[in-house]
Amino acid sequence: MRRQFVRAALGVALAAGVLAATPSLIPSSAGVPAGDVAGATGTAGPSTAPVPIATLPAVTSVAAIRAEPGHGRQPPPAAPDPSTLTGYVWPLPNGRITNPFGPDWYSDNTVNRVRFHDGLDIATFCGDRIVAAHDGTVLAAGRKVDPWMGWIGSLAPSVARRDKYNLWGELPIVIVVDDDNGYRSIYAHFSKIAVTVGETIRAGQFIGWEGRTGYATGCHLHYGLFSPYATDRFGLRADVVKRTLLPAWEIARINPLLVLPSRPAPGTGGAGTSGAPAASASAGPPASPSGP
Repeated sequence: MRRQFVRAALGVALAAGVLAATPSLIPSSAGVPAGDVAGATGTAGPSTAPVPIATLPAVTSVAAIRAEPGHGRQPPPAAPDPSTLTGYVWPLPNGRITNPFGPDWYSDNTVNRVRFHDGLDIATFCGDRIVAAHDGTVLAAGRKVDPWMGWIGSLAPSVARRDKYNLWGELPIVIVVDDDNGYRSIYAHFSKIAVTVGETIRAGQFIGWEGRTGYATGCHLHYGLFSPYATDRFGLRADVVKRTLLPAWEIARINPLLVLPSRPAPGTGGAGTSGAPAASASAGPPASPSGP
């Protein structure tokens, strides 16, 4: 998930070129469904938008997703507006954004056929302490977390493939948390975790150590945010679907910067969202743990 800064910048530039050359990929500002990428990215100007579920071939219903393991509360009528969400903190308080949410040439996900990074990559150093971004309940922890990740469709073929070839070790160590507000937080690439399924956690609570499990070029945290009640979805590249046998669609993510508090940019003292704050929630770097 993490990309070097130059590669990420190149990906954004290339994706922008695709949109400029292909106007049909750019929706008008009228009639775009709630939760669209223009709103999710919080940026002005044209952007891609996730494909509304209702306009695509029938797959696992949203009702079925709401009934998945660990999700037993009465669902709201729709995904809450991100502007109403409160109580979030930075999961790596001293981290820098190394790959933003948005178009990214190297990502596995797509929005209207444009490759798209569906979360926020934040990095400091291997073994740094990751904290909960919001109060919530731990739904899943480890490598076998796909049923809680918002996939739309059957996971049976992918599970059978990983069981047959013993491929679970190639996945990142992940924690999925129900934020008790209609959204779920996804934390990925831990070296080791410090919470258990069913545990109630608080914003700022230590949950695990920064690592590089799964396909990662270095230690970092991939932080994603989505609502099981959203009606838009992102795609998965066809070659990745063929190789992994995962479903071709996932529930659309939102830009975490919509809910994370603003903070000073590095070395400026000014407002911003990409720098490091003055103090960390941790007392200091712990010894790096070993093993998943």
